[in-house]
Amino acid sequence: MSQKKSSDNFKKPMRRCIGCMESKPKDELVRIAYYEGDLTVDASGRAKGRGVYLCRNAECMELAQKKNALQRNFKTNFDKETINRIFEELRHVE
Repeated sequence: MSQKKSSDNFKKPMRRCIGCMESKPKDELVRIAYYEGDLTVDASGRAKGRGVYLCRNAECMELAQKKNALQRNFKTNFDKETINRIFEELRHVE
């Protein structure tokens, strides 16, 4: 008597947004990856390196930028140009 796993029983992976600090399904968030000194927006969710997640809405992005959430989570001081570039890319991600 083996049970087949159906997609109904599958739990979606949850991740916490660094802006609003709410846990949401991983596919509703966008990943930002940090690998070998390079900070990138990871639209695929599969880039190498440590990653943090952020809601796709402008309020969470502004809150994360205001709280210096990227610097705090990656324990690294990024220059303003890098931070501004990342948040500008995030505003154009679908």
